[in-house]
Amino acid sequence: MIKVVHEPEKNRAAAYDGDKNIGESTYSPSDKFWIIDHTLVDENYGGQGIAGQLVAEIVKQARERGLKIMPLCPFAKKEFDRRPEYADIRM
Repeated sequence: MIKVVHEPEKNRAAAYDGDKNIGESTYSPSDKFWIIDHTLVDENYGGQGIAGQLVAEIVKQARERGLKIMPLCPFAKKEFDRRPEYADIRM
């Protein structure tokens, strides 16, 4: 079972298959917004929607903190473009 968790000490959402890290989406934090700058999933886990789950976890965490997101990572930008529910949090 794949588990997606927020790891604020590493400025990322990470995906794990058991104890094995299989992906991450990282962000650069500031007081008012986060910049999603990188999303990567192990190629052996491709096509399972894990990258989208990673971005969704960062969106969830930012919303809870009242922050906006600037999606600079190409994957995150694509997610924000295709998900109208992210419009309120986008910078």
